[in-house]
Amino acid sequence: MGGFFGVVSSGDCVSDLYFGTDYHSHLGTRRGGIAVVRKDGGIDRRIHDISNSQFRSKFDDEIGGFSGGCGIGVISDTEDQPLIITSQLGTFAITTVAKINNIDEIIEQGFSSGCSHLSESGDGEPNPTEVVAMLISRGNTVAAGIEYAQRVIDGSCSMLVLRKDRIYAARDRYGRTPVIIGRKPGSFAVTMETTAFPNLDYEMLRELGPGEIVEITADGVKQLTPPGRTCKICSFYWVYYGYPSSCYEGINTESTRYRNGAIMAEQDKDILPEIDSICGIPDSGVAHAVGYSNAAHKPYQRAFVKYTPTWPRSFTPQDQKIREKIARMKLIPVEEQIRNKRLLFCDDSIVRGTQLRDTVGRLYRRGAKEVHMRSACPPLVFGCRFLNFSRSRSELDLAARRAISRLEGGHVTAEALKEYLTFESPKYLQMVEEIRKDLNLTSLKFQKLENLIKAIGLPQDKVCTYCWNGRDVENEAPEFE
Repeated sequence: MGGFFGVVSSGDCVSDLYFGTDYHSHLGTRRGGIAVVRKDGGIDRRIHDISNSQFRSKFDDEIGGFSGGCGIGVISDTEDQPLIITSQLGTFAITTVAKINNIDEIIEQGFSSGCSHLSESGDGEPNPTEVVAMLISRGNTVAAGIEYAQRVIDGSCSMLVLRKDRIYAARDRYGRTPVIIGRKPGSFAVTMETTAFPNLDYEMLRELGPGEIVEITADGVKQLTPPGRTCKICSFYWVYYGYPSSCYEGINTESTRYRNGAIMAEQDKDILPEIDSICGIPDSGVAHAVGYSNAAHKPYQRAFVKYTPTWPRSFTPQDQKIREKIARMKLIPVEEQIRNKRLLFCDDSIVRGTQLRDTVGRLYRRGAKEVHMRSACPPLVFGCRFLNFSRSRSELDLAARRAISRLEGGHVTAEALKEYLTFESPKYLQMVEEIRKDLNLTSLKFQKLENLIKAIGLPQDKVCTYCWNGRDVENEAPEFE
């Protein structure tokens, strides 16, 4: 994933930019960057590795060296950015939150059209932001270039382009990621997380629509390209990686999670009399658990606490062994709340299941009688094609997909796969039972997709549910059909 923030001000923008960017730190752990236009028109930029330290700690000593009224910042879970580009459109800085499925094809076409070279990101892969900049530079204007890039990209790409005294902000073609404009006297800001606004005294002005492009100056916001008709914002914002105080499409994350937990509790009345306490897997499982607890009239207890002084972020390093180690280190068991208890946990999702299996084992070793698990979303069956929220390289990394493969003897046909997607069908129940046994849980249930959509409060055709049912925006039939 990743997140960006930009400010255009009649005064100095740097303080707002610094703190506004920092409010996106939960979305990425690899790179943090800032670019600011100086009074003479030049662009000052810094990019730092934040994989082992916080964004603020890397910029504290040098933020005072920035000065200007216009700037952009980014927390990236992938490549170095913002980039500074010189092209026929002049010099500009750019940052993106993107997943480009056809990046190799775009690069090949670029080379055949005269592009001589592209740099690489730290892992040896092409830098997606540089590829987007290449596409923009083919336009006669920045807006025309952004429009062209949005048409060409298979996947998603929201972006900020910084040029002279203005920022061009664009939401991806189908609105998978949010882009929101805020204002206060003398300044306008653009963010992916409304969490960044209140403490910087910005009021939300409006959200960009899917594919919309605007030009932001200190005088106001000008629409350059109107929004498209089709919006497919990622529903996982409300399930997992959206910050609790943020709102998307006018709907608050924390409140959605309370509603979602309450709906799960309504489906669990038969088991509730036997449960001693409701618990949440920190951080994003907690609000689902609170909603569940309130509706179930069962006490919410913290069987695990998160060690926030050194493990405040929910995203973790890419190496699997290190990731598992950190997952263990940051969750500390509260043995008094575990021993001889029948516990029901809510978690945001079950992706790979490896960390959860270890967590369940730790609970039993500390004397838990029973461990029940409720996933706040349906089983993840398809790897996301639109956002980099999971680092899974194969769909078999997904716990649900592995269970299906085992049940089908290693050969999963399209026809067989469809049967597992129907809630509480015989095949679905077999899959859930296979996951339950693998994780050594007393019981396991997943939220029904229709109930999750109900908790969010948007029409189902306005949110992306691809990871659960394989349905794409171009046609509402599952992709495997």
